[in-house]
Amino acid sequence: MEWQQLEYFQMLAKIQHMTKAAEKLSISQPALSRSIARLEDELGVPLFERQGRSIHLNRYGELFEHRVEAILAEYQKALKEIQQLIDPNHGEVSLGFLHTLGTNIVPDIIRQFHKKHPDIHFSLNQNFTHLQLRELLSGELDLCLMAEVDVPKPIRWQELWRDELYVIVPSDHPFAKRTSIAIHELKNESFVMLKPGYALRIQADDIFEKAKFTPKITFEGDEVSTVAGFIMAGLGVSILPNGLEINQQGISKLHITGIQAERVIGMAWSEGRYLSPAAQTFQKFIRDYFKNKAI
Repeated sequence: MEWQQLEYFQMLAKIQHMTKAAEKLSISQPALSRSIARLEDELGVPLFERQGRSIHLNRYGELFEHRVEAILAEYQKALKEIQQLIDPNHGEVSLGFLHTLGTNIVPDIIRQFHKKHPDIHFSLNQNFTHLQLRELLSGELDLCLMAEVDVPKPIRWQELWRDELYVIVPSDHPFAKRTSIAIHELKNESFVMLKPGYALRIQADDIFEKAKFTPKITFEGDEVSTVAGFIMAGLGVSILPNGLEINQQGISKLHITGIQAERVIGMAWSEGRYLSPAAQTFQKFIRDYFKNKAI
């Protein structure tokens, strides 16, 4: 059964005149007759009663017409929705990002973007970097904001900005009055860290490896705010970026000396996979937004 046959049937059922229906469809009357005959053969029942030039739906045709109207209505609805999705000023962008970017950075980006493109909507997903990569590969996400990692093909990653990483200590800690510290000075400290798998944990572990010591980790959390809360309670120190999710009242931040301590955040996408015009518009906005912006 061809889609065109349903449209021909719908027109003939509405007009109930073979010649006039053919004219409306801009086809010949014999071509319309052949199409309806093939449709009836495929269904195994006649759809029209014919008496000379008179033609009208029989009970099979009336039943079929009801279903065809619903099918064609859904088809038109789907076409409209797709057209909206591929409209660069409408549609939806599926965006993934790290948990630590959800407090201020991602909301600020979307707020600024909506000033220019108020009719583009977002499906947001906070997750680990490795899970974001999986969802990019499967097509569940259009774009991701994630830390620098080795990405598999066909994933592409582009640097956007860099965050300094600090040693975070309780405000009553002996190191709290200092402005900087070397990592090896923390060998005897207890650490509160994000759980393994988080990008920040991977970067912190890399710092420890370069400093040639294994930290004593007493607590592991899922959120930066949780880790910061444990630090404020005097339960350990950590390595974190500055951010609104950290309560600045009960902690002190120390620059790390002797080693490059930063996380690099970028945008990732799957090269070769279809990216809607709305997603392309947002991708360009992201690049422009961070081109000359200091985070």
